Amino acid sequence: MHNATYHPRSDEMLPTQMEGSLGLFDRKEKKKADFSNVQSGSSTRPDASAPPTAGSSNSYTVKSGDTLSAIAKREYGDAGEWRRIFEANRDQLDNPDLIHPGQELKIPGREGGTS
Repeated sequence: MHNATYHPRSDEMLPTQMEGSLGLFDRKEKKKADFSNVQSGSSTRPDASAPPTAGSSNSYTVKSGDTLSAIAKREYGDAGEWRRIFEANRDQLDNPDLIHPGQELKIPGREGGTS
């Protein structure tokens, strides 16, 4: 009997059997993230040194993808405060889910001053 070794054609091989290919667990080392140009002092929260006081009001221009909850989270630190923004803008909003890029919304100040 003849002992022949079977060698599959390249179109019959799995990607992990091909020379030079990477298998599932043979990953190339990823390049490390470079944070050398990161500067401190930037935040998406309002300036903590000058928080809004009770009765004060700011404005915000709606951007694509914004929601009242996201704006409330940014302005007040609490997404649940979206109703305050909605109520302050009832003159231009009928539905809290329908805000549009470019709309200028009034952002009422925090209740009771700083928290």
